[in-house]
Amino acid sequence: MEKKLQFSVTYIFIAIAVFLLLQSWLSPRINNVSYSQFKSYVAEDKINSVVISSNLLKGYETLVTSKKEPMFPEALYVTPRIDDRNLVDFLEKHEVDIIAANEHTFLRTLLSWILPTLFFVGVWMFMMRRMGQGAGGGMMTLGKSKAKIIAQTDLGVNFDSVAGQEEAKQELAEVIEFLKNPGKFTRLGARIPKGILLVGPPGTGKTLLAKAVAGESGVAFFSISGSDFIEMFVGLGAARVRDLFEQANAKAPCIVFIDELDSLGKARGSGMMGGHDEREQTLNQLLAEMDGFEVNKGVVILAATNRPEILDPALLRPGRFDRHILVDRPDLKERIAILKVHVKGIKMAAGVDLEIIARRTPGFTGADLANLVNEATLLAVRKGKEQVEEGEFEEAIDRIIAGLEKKNRVLNELEKKTVAYHETGHALVATFRKTAEKVHKISIVPRGIGALGYTMQLPTEDRFLMSKTELLEKIDVLLGGRAAEKIVFGEITTGAQNDLQRATEIARSMVAMYGMNEKLGQVTYLQPASQFLQQGIFQQKEFSDQTALLIDEEVRRIVDERMTGVEQTLTEQRVLLEKVAQTLLEKEALDDEEFRMLLAEENQPAA
Repeated sequence: MEKKLQFSVTYIFIAIAVFLLLQSWLSPRINNVSYSQFKSYVAEDKINSVVISSNLLKGYETLVTSKKEPMFPEALYVTPRIDDRNLVDFLEKHEVDIIAANEHTFLRTLLSWILPTLFFVGVWMFMMRRMGQGAGGGMMTLGKSKAKIIAQTDLGVNFDSVAGQEEAKQELAEVIEFLKNPGKFTRLGARIPKGILLVGPPGTGKTLLAKAVAGESGVAFFSISGSDFIEMFVGLGAARVRDLFEQANAKAPCIVFIDELDSLGKARGSGMMGGHDEREQTLNQLLAEMDGFEVNKGVVILAATNRPEILDPALLRPGRFDRHILVDRPDLKERIAILKVHVKGIKMAAGVDLEIIARRTPGFTGADLANLVNEATLLAVRKGKEQVEEGEFEEAIDRIIAGLEKKNRVLNELEKKTVAYHETGHALVATFRKTAEKVHKISIVPRGIGALGYTMQLPTEDRFLMSKTELLEKIDVLLGGRAAEKIVFGEITTGAQNDLQRATEIARSMVAMYGMNEKLGQVTYLQPASQFLQQGIFQQKEFSDQTALLIDEEVRRIVDERMTGVEQTLTEQRVLLEKVAQTLLEKEALDDEEFRMLLAEENQPAA
């Protein structure tokens, strides 16, 4: 592959230096002399030719045969011209060739003005072209679409490459059938949806599904991001939309995939500049183009977003993006299938149970699972192993969830003891609550940015609904660490900050969102900012100050009541709390089997 010439300011300086050297070489060697000295040189036969101009006398040593000033003289004597009536007679007396200067010769003008101008214009055009290429195109391609046209042979992706998402694939199969056999639908007068919107959290495979549709149908695939339409120059986004649809109509049947549609299709009127900013003009052009092209021509618009709630309603109406397909986080069965796809390219030990790994990764997306497999492989390479074993997968899960193990972070004895009792408190409360998830691992090895230890719980199944009792017992488990510190040391530390934050969020959601409070009734006061993003920027307040005060009082009451119950549980299990904490101090980590053995030993009847 040829290397592209990289732009550098050094090239400009080199070119200027070369130009100045050429100019000095081409310019005559000028000796400025006085008028009397000039006449003496004529008398001494040092000057054989003189060029007379309006204000200068130029003398040349060589004899000039032509009747015009030479372009490249050997030597030159210059003196100001004065009013001397005898000058011509004096020059003729010494047989000096007299030439009347042409002040505006074409070649001289070319060398002195046009060439330097062309040089600097060329440098400017070179700089603009290089900067344009760095931004995705030159000045002449500003209005061109930045969509990448990917041939079907370059995709290498079909539905077999997408594990899970069976419902989404079934929905998209109809689009593939239309692209392959449009007559089947048009025969009865049916029309295919103009636009299909893939909605789901980041990393769930929306882009992969779009490529799989193109790979299955065998048509051209246009791929572009919504942000590629937006530019600082007004009108460029709309021009790129027009160019994209012109290319798509020329390549029909084809698929146009717009990734991150929310950057382009945000609801109008929400911008700082009202209805005249560049983004809204681009959106208006997209709406017009989707209305303009023929339905059954074979151009299908696919788009993906993880923020459907901020899209303009005009985009979502029937006739535009009228079919919405949810691409959600995979369930247990789908996680197993995704893991099987990603472990095909690695050397994995025979005893690795992918179902256990899938159970330990609830909420992981396809991208998260791909990263998990890669992290486990890197750990195996680091340890010098020939195969990736189950231990590497376990360690990779701990690293992704809890963070990198900080072996150099040394805790003093009191801190280490406090962390051990804190984590034991979480584990015991989870054990003595009916709906709490099972404890899978307890560790007091510092990880990540601020985690000094962690208690990992393993869900027995994927859950989509949670009862009031489950939420309350989830708060209990979060408060177990703070309660254990208070019981054992009679003092509390800053280690429960994250636990208290999460417990408060659950309690506030129960009161203000889920209608799980008797005083506030079956009313929701808060709306989640985004369905698929974990945290939103804004949450609109739609209740009075009196209601806000009541919400705060109820949240505090719930947390305080649950803390009282947690302290009672740990006080009753004080012996077990001490035993597990001391074992944890010795080993620094306990897996689920070791933890269950400690519980069984304590519950055995005395001999």
